[in-house]
Amino acid sequence: MEQRTEISSLGEFGLIDHLTKNIEFQNASSILGVGDDAAVIDHYGKQTVITTDMLVEGVHFDLMYTPLKHLGYKSIVVNLSDIYAMNAHPTQVTLSIAVSNKFSVEALDEFYEGVYAACDKYGVDLVGGDTSTSRGGFVISVTALGEVVPEQFVKRSTAQKGDLICVSGFLGGSFLGLTLLEREKKIWLENPQIQPDLENEDYIVGRLLKPEARRDIIAFFTDKEIKPTAMMDISDGLSSDILHICTQSGLGCMLYEEKIPIHEDARQAAFKFGLDPTACALSGGEDYELLFTLPQSEYDKLVLNEQISVIGYMTEAEAGSHILTKGGNKFKITAQGWNAFKEQ
Repeated sequence: MEQRTEISSLGEFGLIDHLTKNIEFQNASSILGVGDDAAVIDHYGKQTVITTDMLVEGVHFDLMYTPLKHLGYKSIVVNLSDIYAMNAHPTQVTLSIAVSNKFSVEALDEFYEGVYAACDKYGVDLVGGDTSTSRGGFVISVTALGEVVPEQFVKRSTAQKGDLICVSGFLGGSFLGLTLLEREKKIWLENPQIQPDLENEDYIVGRLLKPEARRDIIAFFTDKEIKPTAMMDISDGLSSDILHICTQSGLGCMLYEEKIPIHEDARQAAFKFGLDPTACALSGGEDYELLFTLPQSEYDKLVLNEQISVIGYMTEAEAGSHILTKGGNKFKITAQGWNAFKEQ
């Protein structure tokens, strides 16, 4: 039988020491980390970018089908994605968790294994955090810091009329992974004898449980001397997120359905579930791809990167925000993305 160490046997400081004992810094800007009253960071004249995110069990994740190691990895990655969305490079994170006594030290070790795997992959340092008891579920709060050369950060509010609208990677896969896992959970709850059948759907399940942040796209911008006019990451769904850029930039947009990049595995899964792949891409969320606008003069540079798709252009505000379907019909874009406050 697996060993189970109760968290209470270590105490709060003992637990923090246990979970953070092997940290090695990867960034020169990390001066002092876990173990003091505060971390010390020196970014040597660069500007500091800060983002924070909270993940709550039962709202943002379901432990019935989310392995703890994957959850640790995803908790870090979704914050790093926000740093990249500012055209910045992440350097440090802090991680705070609240857990109930149903979790053992071994379970938290598994969670932190995922955390450290993400920190290692993206070259960021874990420099602090807190642990607390939770009366309910597992609560995770991550703050990420990054650095950017002054005036190189990119906001949501600075798109220009006529700019190309671009996205990285593929959209809709994460939502389809969630749809599959929720379906299997429902079947299992009704009949625990039936083992989950993930039907070789590695792609969509991976998109949900182990997303990646688009460091490669930011590196491409640097290499090709491209600075987007506006940018954000796609966490709530393409329709909601493009409307954020439109609203904050005081513009409208025109998207083309046929240009929206959808992976073939996701397309097939959508048909299997009786869903429209485009609707999944527009409203799904949690893809953590980058959505950005660029002057049309940068188009020749874009074609060098097959990970980037041009899906439309920015218009004057009076024209509104629309999508042109493959059939030639024009529809108003509405914000139907994921909303943490609507009825689950």
